[in-house]
Amino acid sequence: MPQIITEQNLRNLIDLLVKEAKLVVGPKLSGSVVLYEPLAAGSDLTLDALPRRSSKELFFPICEDILSYKRENGAMKVTDVDRSKFPETVLIGAPPCDAGSPAILDAVMSWDYNDEFYLERRRKSTIVGIACTKGDDACFCRAVGLAPDAEGGSDLFLTPLKDGSYACKAVTEKGQALVAAHPNLFADGAGTEPVPFVDQAVEKLDLAKIKKWLEEHFEDPLWEKIADICVGCGACAFICPACHCFDINDEGSTDDGVRRKHWDACGFAKFTNHASGHNPRDVQNKRYRNRIMHKFKYYDDKFGKTLCTGCGRCIRACPVGIDIAEILETINSKQD
Repeated sequence: MPQIITEQNLRNLIDLLVKEAKLVVGPKLSGSVVLYEPLAAGSDLTLDALPRRSSKELFFPICEDILSYKRENGAMKVTDVDRSKFPETVLIGAPPCDAGSPAILDAVMSWDYNDEFYLERRRKSTIVGIACTKGDDACFCRAVGLAPDAEGGSDLFLTPLKDGSYACKAVTEKGQALVAAHPNLFADGAGTEPVPFVDQAVEKLDLAKIKKWLEEHFEDPLWEKIADICVGCGACAFICPACHCFDINDEGSTDDGVRRKHWDACGFAKFTNHASGHNPRDVQNKRYRNRIMHKFKYYDDKFGKTLCTGCGRCIRACPVGIDIAEILETINSKQD
């Protein structure tokens, strides 16, 4: 039997989850922009715009301690972070381009090494996704195989209806448990018609064709043409739902400090700089080429997934106007 939840009951659900000592995170107006932030109450939730940054930092923080060390009586004492204290978390109001990204990142985070910091947060998280009706001309999720109503990655999926309520679908056992724990907030029924989705400028791309072209054109004039203007600021990587490069540093002294993991970006000039001083990606177009190759070839080679959800954030944020969707369309249109 289909179920619906009213907007007020959705906000009531947030209030109840907060009272249950859950960490509830969702889109919230912060100053003049919408960001994913902890919600203290249902009234904090805003679903009027795509958050400027992605929700990946809920599972993969910008910076986090992974251990601390201290010299005591001539011996070094190392203390691990207590991951059991990571809170039970509900991410609410994530559109498909964000809700779907953890399922992409799961592959690399549990590949040759299990990143237990990431995986523990994933285990303790429930994702309430929502069909996207707020897209703009930078969105291209359909082009990379997703859609504004894609349920993948969501535990509970909401579809906005014209009467202001939401159709609910429990996609996973976590979603079923969330509904079962708060039955009074959900009602049986299909509701009214869904709110229509915004048309996207980029149609579905032939990702297999793009990958084949990338395999055969590691050296190509296109890279200089499209990427010489890249300034290597890293904005595209930092707001991307799927980019996951990081570095590890010890901060403090030789006697006392912490080891921290923090985001990095393959577009940074020193990302591949060797201790010898040699840098195999010594110019920016090589670094941007790697970004495209990683997303649409290397990750697919290793995990069978595309490392892009088509959220369009990198297009909106790029200070020099690089449009990754336009680049993909250019490659998609090539005949050789």
